[in-house]
Amino acid sequence: MDKRVYLLTIVSFVVGLVELILGGILDLVAVDLEVSLGKVGMLISIFSLVFAIFGPILLTATAKVERKKLTLISLLIFFLANLLAIFSTGYFMLMIARIISAMSGSLLIALCVTIASNIVLKQYRARAIGIVFMGISASLVLGVPIGLMLGNAFGWRAPFLMITILTAISFIGIYFFMERMNPKPSISLKEQLKTLKNGKLLLIQLTSFLFLAGHLTLYAYLTPFLQMTMGLDGTWISLMYLIFGIAAIIGGGVGGMLSDRFGPQKTIIGIIIVFALSLFTIPYTTSVLPLFLLVMMAWSMLSWAITPAIQSYLIASAPETSDIQQSLNNSALHFGIAFGSMIGGVVIERATVEMNATVGGVLVLVSLLIISLTMKAKKQNAVSGDFTSEAMKEYKAN
Repeated sequence: MDKRVYLLTIVSFVVGLVELILGGILDLVAVDLEVSLGKVGMLISIFSLVFAIFGPILLTATAKVERKKLTLISLLIFFLANLLAIFSTGYFMLMIARIISAMSGSLLIALCVTIASNIVLKQYRARAIGIVFMGISASLVLGVPIGLMLGNAFGWRAPFLMITILTAISFIGIYFFMERMNPKPSISLKEQLKTLKNGKLLLIQLTSFLFLAGHLTLYAYLTPFLQMTMGLDGTWISLMYLIFGIAAIIGGGVGGMLSDRFGPQKTIIGIIIVFALSLFTIPYTTSVLPLFLLVMMAWSMLSWAITPAIQSYLIASAPETSDIQQSLNNSALHFGIAFGSMIGGVVIERATVEMNATVGGVLVLVSLLIISLTMKAKKQNAVSGDFTSEAMKEYKAN
C-alpha cells in the first residue's frame, strides 16, 4: 500500500486534535480570558457544529478545484487560524480562530479520505480510508490529555503552538510528496441528504448523534468534574486522561470483535445499556478511587466500542450507499459533540457538574429508544426513489 496514506493520517490527526484539545484546559482558558467554564466549553460546541455543517458544503463547493492545490490552501488557512488562537487576547478572537480552523479542518478531512482512496490500488481503498480515520479517532481520544499536559506545563496557548508546527510539517509533506490530482465527479450534497429519506438510516444516524452527545455532556467537562468531586490536581488529572485514552483505544477494537461475534444490532443495544449505567453511576463512585477507575474505564471503552457496530449496521442497512452513510455519520458524530458540549455547558452553569453525568445518561437512553425503533422496522431499501440512478452510476464509477 502507498506509504503516503500515513502522511494523510498525520494530517487527519492534526486536524482532529483541535476539536477537543480545549477540554483539558477549560479552567486555564477561563481564568486567562476571564470567562466562565461553560462559555469556554461552548468553543468546543462551535468548532464541532461548524465542522459538521461545512464539511459536506465546502467539499461540494470546491468540487472542481485540483485536489493537491486545495489541500495546500486548506492547510495554510488551518495554520493561520491556529496561529490566531495562539495570539488571541479575548474570547471573541479565540472564537473566530475556532470557526476558521473548523471550516478548513472539515475540508481537510474530506480531502484526506478522497486522496487516500485514489493513491492506492482498488483492493486497498477500504484499508487506506480506515487508516486515515484512525488518525481522527486517535486525535479525539488523545487531544484532551495532550492539551492538558502541554497546557499545565506551558500555558493554554502551548497546545495550539504544537498544532501550528505539525500543520507546517504536514504542508511541507503534502507539497513535496503528493502529485497533482484532478477532481472527479461527486454526489451533490442534495443527493446525499436524500438518502436520509429512508427512515431507518435517519434513525441510525440520530442514534450516533444522541449517543455521542450524551458522552460529551460529561467528557467535555471531565477536568472540572475531577477537580470538584475528587479534588485532583493537574498530575492526577493527566493520569486519568491517559487511562481514559488507552481504554478508549482498546474499546474500538473490542467493539469490532463484539460486532463480528454477536452482530451489530445486539452489540449496539448491549453497549448503550452498559454505557448509560456507567454514566448514571460514575458520580456515586468518586469517594472510592479503585471503583471510580473501573467505572471510568468502562465508560471510556464503550464510548468508542459502539463505532464499529454502528458502521457495520449502516453498511448492512445501506450497502448501495455505504460510503455516503459513513460520511453522513461523521457529520452526525460532530453534531453530537457540539450538542453534548453545549448541553454540558448549560448544566454546569445552572446546576452542578455531577448533573452532567445524569443528563448525559438520559441522552444515551433516548438513543437506545431510537435504535430499538430501527430494529423493529421492516427492511427498506437504503436508496430512496429520489436518489437518481444516474447519480448512483456516476458515484459508483468513481
